[in-house]
Amino acid sequence: MFLNVIIDDQIYRLNVPDEIVTDAGDFFDRMDREMDAGCQLGREWVRQPGIEDRLRVVGDRLLSALERENHDVGRMMAAYILNRAPSVDTLSLDTTGEIQNTEIRYRA
Repeated sequence: MFLNVIIDDQIYRLNVPDEIVTDAGDFFDRMDREMDAGCQLGREWVRQPGIEDRLRVVGDRLLSALERENHDVGRMMAAYILNRAPSVDTLSLDTTGEIQNTEIRYRA
């Protein structure tokens, strides 16, 4: 599966193996349980994050992984996004620390 990611002016097409997207459910469930307790979106604390809040948080983790060239973590974050929201086509990641400004685009 593919996920397009925009960072500043660069567009990346991430190839995420289908096996990871479909078989890492336990890992994704663990991530969801952590976010069930709430999460930080920029300067705002969200007590009950919805799916788009979660995608933005994971998108920020994906950005960090890409910046550190940690491909394994990046692949898992992209797989989470594709597993939890399979119709997502592109994430335009905010690089200013304002996670809530990350844009999520869906396939038509």
